[in-house]
Amino acid sequence: MISRDLEAQILRLYHVEKWPVGTIAHQLSLHHSVVERVLAQAGVPKPASTRPSLVDPYMPFILETLRKYPRLRASRLYQMLKERGYPGAPSHLRAIVSRHRPSPAPTAYLRLRTLPGEQAQADWAHFGKLQIGKALRPLVAFVMVLSYSRAIFLRFFLGLGIWNFLRGHQQAFSRWGGCPRVILYDNLKSAVLERVGDAIRFNPTLLNFSAHWRFEPRPVAPGRANEKPRVERAVGFVRTSFFAARKWKDLEDLNRQAEQWASLEAMERRWPEDTSRTVQEVFEEERGKLLELAPNPFPTQERCEVSVGKTPYVRFDLNDYSVPHELVEKTLVVLADEEVVRILHQNEVVATHRRSYNKGEQIEDPTHIARLVEEKRQARKHRGVDRLSHAAPSSARLLAEIAERGGNLGSAVARLLELLETYGAQELEGALAEALRLGTPHPPAVRHILERRREAQGQGPALPLLLSEEARRRDLVLPPPSLQAYDNLKERTHDNSESQKHDSDVPQP
Repeated sequence: MISRDLEAQILRLYHVEKWPVGTIAHQLSLHHSVVERVLAQAGVPKPASTRPSLVDPYMPFILETLRKYPRLRASRLYQMLKERGYPGAPSHLRAIVSRHRPSPAPTAYLRLRTLPGEQAQADWAHFGKLQIGKALRPLVAFVMVLSYSRAIFLRFFLGLGIWNFLRGHQQAFSRWGGCPRVILYDNLKSAVLERVGDAIRFNPTLLNFSAHWRFEPRPVAPGRANEKPRVERAVGFVRTSFFAARKWKDLEDLNRQAEQWASLEAMERRWPEDTSRTVQEVFEEERGKLLELAPNPFPTQERCEVSVGKTPYVRFDLNDYSVPHELVEKTLVVLADEEVVRILHQNEVVATHRRSYNKGEQIEDPTHIARLVEEKRQARKHRGVDRLSHAAPSSARLLAEIAERGGNLGSAVARLLELLETYGAQELEGALAEALRLGTPHPPAVRHILERRREAQGQGPALPLLLSEEARRRDLVLPPPSLQAYDNLKERTHDNSESQKHDSDVPQP
């Protein structure tokens, strides 16, 4: 906009001084289109361009097409003209289309009024992203407003899922102490899955939810801005009056502040229908008109089936949760709310965890891991007993006597396995038989017998034979090494020496 003085100056320079449009624009530091607009408003006709334009031959086609399809985009019209030989640039065509596109007739809307307790309006509002550990979660607000009193319910969630949508409804009903008879929605996926003209396919979960609380879900007609203005204004009010420049630690703190704001500041504002009253006062009048709540809430837990792999964990919402190890390679059911994740097997809860909104986190129940470790330990013990029974059969009787006397079988098996690796199966079997015969069935006695036998044979103390972990896992039993190869090598060396000595005694020719 320019001032009246400047408009008068433009008209004087044009009519009195006979300056052209370009000179006026240059001298007054204005764009030529501003000067042309002032002259056109004063009734000065715009001089027709004498230079032919590239689009002139196509103007009848452009006007006819825009008459039939007034909302057709200039980019699509450009492609249609290009197929018909138009050599111009798309930017030139856009300017021409903007001048000749038919303007839609303005639409007048009635101001809709509702009765107390009759209607509410609900919608999602996006508030950016929230970084939680390695995960980047969408931060969204569920906003519901009572159409009569303008009471606002506000709750923030980490996603637009249907279960968060229903939780927002249920928490709003609980806060207000009742339920409206009709709730209006935009065409969001949480409410409307598909819409073709007047044919609407509702989200079946929302239909079950509305049947439980006895309200009617009603989507507004596309492009009808007057049917759902209250929640749109409420979202803007939340952005400017609550969220702007607000500091908060986490989602829990943000929702605590949102609840306080919606209960105090938002309720203390003036009621638009009568500024002498507050929203709180009108809400107290409307509260008694709301539908009574059902005695039991609608289940709003997320439910999904998950498969357990070879490790005792299930994957849910970017994280792993532990389960009892007996359930590996089975299909389980996850039920999750905002705070807790429950895992079921055949309708029985087998694991309960806090819910994590991080990414790649491993949430474990210590009892699950302890039971798995204990089973592995017992399995190693059984493998050790099997190895001993194969290598030295008398070990079974010795271990049975240790058990009868209340001894530690795990420690006994470990010590006997160490003796097996050090002395070999044959020596260990003999020592075990002697220990049983002497009535001393315990590993120290067996070790003493083995050392005494080696000392009697004039041999030094035995060194333990160290096996690799792979060999241990395979329960290998190594036979005692044979010294016959060394004896044969010694005899062969002696024979070669005698032969060389004999050859050296023969005279050379």
